[in-house]
Amino acid sequence: MLRALLGGCVIGCVVAAVPSGAQEVVHALTGTVRTINETAKTITVFQDNGSEGVFQQMSNPKTRIAFDKRVADATTDATKFDKSGVYAIVFYFGSGNPTAVALKSLGAGPFESTVGTVTKVEGHNRITVTDKSGAVHTFKIDKDTVAEGGMGVVVGEKFNVRNGDQIRVVSTSVGSDSTALFMRDM
Repeated sequence: MLRALLGGCVIGCVVAAVPSGAQEVVHALTGTVRTINETAKTITVFQDNGSEGVFQQMSNPKTRIAFDKRVADATTDATKFDKSGVYAIVFYFGSGNPTAVALKSLGAGPFESTVGTVTKVEGHNRITVTDKSGAVHTFKIDKDTVAEGGMGVVVGEKFNVRNGDQIRVVSTSVGSDSTALFMRDM
């Protein structure tokens, strides 16, 4: 009797741990929005990695997505984004035929891209990266910083990195202060 009860509890716990419906995990990348095709419902982006990506606009608003609420609140729905030629963060899911969920224009710039090794993490508001030339860059992380990790997009304050990790940081400078706009695991 005890064995049957224990077995039932184990099965119940396993079933409760499995999500009831599939969710698409939202990821992010940066690039320049080349074209927005209203007819085809696509957005073409010249990505920072040098390739051009074509993203379908999300057609079904009932698609279940895992998208950090604080990040999502600061974006424009992909179907409403109308700014060709701007540098932006593209929030998407899928890999073979990616679907754009939202975009966030990063403004006028100038922007800097730094790839390197994390050498210092100061709480959740400052990170230091040493690039391959040995130059040291320190970035402020604020409420608007977006980060892409292995499990999708999060606010920068939740980006979980440690000394020795390889990352890419897109930043802008105001005076002598560099602020991270976008961070990504490499």
